[in-house]
Amino acid sequence: MEEDERRERARAHVQKLRGFYVHLAIYLIVNAGLAGLNLVAGPPHWFVWPALGWGIGLLAHGLSVSQGRFLGPEWEERKIREHHERERNEGR
Repeated sequence: MEEDERRERARAHVQKLRGFYVHLAIYLIVNAGLAGLNLVAGPPHWFVWPALGWGIGLLAHGLSVSQGRFLGPEWEERKIREHHERERNEGR
């Protein structure tokens, strides 16, 4: 049963990650279109405001998908191992 639970958690995480990637793609496409439209229309450059507002939401979505791994304990341990390995390879 434990293996089934892990598989289901992994499936749920992958679905959340896919949702984030779709969100990111739509963000890039729509904001590229808005920027193009604004650049053709000329100043003032208003397209930055929707990009900034939506970008904050996108950042929040990304952080929620990362499940605390962004700059969390796992990240820290990985960076410590990488640093240690780099020093060992350099002969220090």
